[in-house]
Amino acid sequence: MDDMAATSTTGSLIQNDASSMSSSSIFTNYPFLSALVAFAIAQFTKFFTSWYKERRWDLKQLVGSGGMPSSHSATVTALAFAVGLQEGFGGSVFAIALIFACVVMYDATGVRLHAGRQAEVLNQIVYELPAEHPLAESRPLRELLGHTPPQVVAGALVGISTAAVGYLITKITSQS
Repeated sequence: MDDMAATSTTGSLIQNDASSMSSSSIFTNYPFLSALVAFAIAQFTKFFTSWYKERRWDLKQLVGSGGMPSSHSATVTALAFAVGLQEGFGGSVFAIALIFACVVMYDATGVRLHAGRQAEVLNQIVYELPAEHPLAESRPLRELLGHTPPQVVAGALVGISTAAVGYLITKITSQS
């Protein structure tokens, strides 16, 4: 008898979870949307800061990595902050999102930044090779891979502000 009651209770919990998941959409998922909007804002900002710095439009900045601000940092920071605002800053989901954000930002300033600097050196070496060398015609390596700490901080600020504004908008619209 107890087994049947447990099975029935479990079945109704699964059914309730399934119906609540089907009624929500990825397009109403506040943390997901915050992360996407923060990414877009960072990429567009990068596009304009690159124009300001170089006085030429570079469409690659809309999709490329590296530069000011870090879109990776903006994305993961918006995600973590939005999860914290929605689910609470003491929960497990926020802890996962925060650790994920820290790993991504550490990687951007560490591994990828130094890989980009190594690519610069390697490209210079290949450029100086004699024309008859087999590597002289090789395609250059991508140099702009990582971020400096100020670029990561700027990206994080974009992410936090995007999530905060999104949270306020969802609160205002849900009261209407």
